[in-house]
Amino acid sequence: MSGPTTEHLLATIGGHARGARGDEVALRWWARPAHRARRGRESAGGAPAPGGEPLDRVREEVTYRELARRIEATADALHREGMRPGDRVLFSVRPRPGGIVLALAVVRLGAVIVFVDPGSTPELFAARVAAAGPRWAMTESLLYAISRGPLRRLARSRGLLLPDYASLPLRHVRSGPWLPGVPRRSLPARALASGVRGAGGQGVGPTPVTGLPLDGEALVVFTSGTTSDPKAVVHSAGSLGAGCALLGAAFELMPGDVVHTDQMLLGIPALLAGGTWSIPPGTPAQDVVAFGRHAAGQAGTYLVPADLTLLLDAVETGRAPALGPRVGLVGGAPVTRSILDRARRSLPTTRWIGVYGMTEILPVAVVEAADKLAHAGDGDLVGRPLPGVEARIDATAVEGCASEPGDDARPTGPTVGELVLRGPSLMKGYLAHLDGGRPPVSEHRTGDLAHLDELGRIVLVGRTRDMIIRGTVNIYPGLFEPRLAALPGVGEAALVGVLQEDGDEKVVLVVTSAPACAAGAPAGTHAARAAGVVGPAEGQGEPVLTADHPLLVGVRSALPDVLDHGALPDLVLHADRLPLAGRSRKPDRATLSRAAARHLATTGARPT
Repeated sequence: MSGPTTEHLLATIGGHARGARGDEVALRWWARPAHRARRGRESAGGAPAPGGEPLDRVREEVTYRELARRIEATADALHREGMRPGDRVLFSVRPRPGGIVLALAVVRLGAVIVFVDPGSTPELFAARVAAAGPRWAMTESLLYAISRGPLRRLARSRGLLLPDYASLPLRHVRSGPWLPGVPRRSLPARALASGVRGAGGQGVGPTPVTGLPLDGEALVVFTSGTTSDPKAVVHSAGSLGAGCALLGAAFELMPGDVVHTDQMLLGIPALLAGGTWSIPPGTPAQDVVAFGRHAAGQAGTYLVPADLTLLLDAVETGRAPALGPRVGLVGGAPVTRSILDRARRSLPTTRWIGVYGMTEILPVAVVEAADKLAHAGDGDLVGRPLPGVEARIDATAVEGCASEPGDDARPTGPTVGELVLRGPSLMKGYLAHLDGGRPPVSEHRTGDLAHLDELGRIVLVGRTRDMIIRGTVNIYPGLFEPRLAALPGVGEAALVGVLQEDGDEKVVLVVTSAPACAAGAPAGTHAARAAGVVGPAEGQGEPVLTADHPLLVGVRSALPDVLDHGALPDLVLHADRLPLAGRSRKPDRATLSRAAARHLATTGARPT
């Protein structure tokens, strides 16, 4: 399969370091902004006005030459400590200069980065670690500290069920200063990058890995599955480099361009292009005003729809500059027409582009805001497949799907089916399959229903899967619903997404009462149509939903104990029953989502 590049991403970065861009800034990490009082403007009491003007400063800058030196020094030290090609490394370090160096050093050695969300349930975390079989853990000092002792209780009170990293029987590398809870024999990342032999290395000699193979495993990302069958995507160095090159080409990145993002998804392409990766001190949601200020006038940024909404709110209220970057990529969740239209009106000088892809193959297609807004047909236009990406439609995937009432004939027009993809950024396969001896995959069945328009562009018409996307978090209901159904008094439980105008989804938990509770339910709950109840009568399509059933008090209080923070629902409702669909009689999530959306619209219910 032809792709946009056949060069290893570290070879490209190394070429910049050895060439004319060696002394150019590769990484620029911003500090959290301080504030100074506004001169000549005082509050009523004579004190300086609160807040004041933002005082921005750069915390650290790293040139290409220094970046390459740190990567080689870290790889050398890790090899002397015993890291070898194929070793899997549990990785929980944010994209800061130190974390970027660690990640690229692992790839330099031919080892494998394993991303496991520390915010998942302890059982799921343990199952994923067991499935990956890592030999190493690279973790921020703070995560060690808050995963045990007094700080663990504080994190627990805020809904973070963090695993005890220090107890994992692995070789540990810490990013950041030593803190209580950090394993005493952990290797400090800063010392590894310094190149000092006394940093812990016991062997001698340079890193013996001279080649940079493209087909070896480089990255494992867990995406879904259960504690008994965790599901993880495995990428090679070649597929990662190809995906980054495709994004850089779609972005039209040039040497010297500055990209402001907290995502490696666009940061690495900036490095491959010979530009500067400008790194915010936190996520856009943590300080969207500072994020907008640092992105203004730069070459570009990458935002999920929820963060773009925050940025536009700040721009429209005068808190952030009315100047955006040259290009804004929007992805990670469905990119709606309304959010792109709003972005074009609020930041008209920015070229807004929607990105479509998934963990298994990213990116797949991009669409200009103008093209998406001009699309008059049904479905969601996500754009033309990028160079090297092949898309086909498998019409057999929709056979047997339920039709709309009264729709007895198969619709005429484009062939609708499951979207199947191939391309240079395609994963090697799923972890369990590869470890079990299966060969690398040659295509990916996306689970998205789509058709190709007359221009060969992909138009999505639905999803075959139940995943909910909120912000940057993918929520898989099947992981949590058994726990929720086991709560006292609960009969059944379902998590559904309700699509919002900006393309994000609200997460709604719907529960029914266990038979004994339902039989004794007091009047005014689901047995009688009281105030706050929305929905038709029992047995007539949508279920009857209410937000004030007595069962919900206990359910809401128990949620932090059974759900990780990222999966906590925005709203909890009681239903007289869960609607069922198909011959398998599984919960009808589409009907349940419509009922929840109608409840939100009718009652104006606020998130729980």
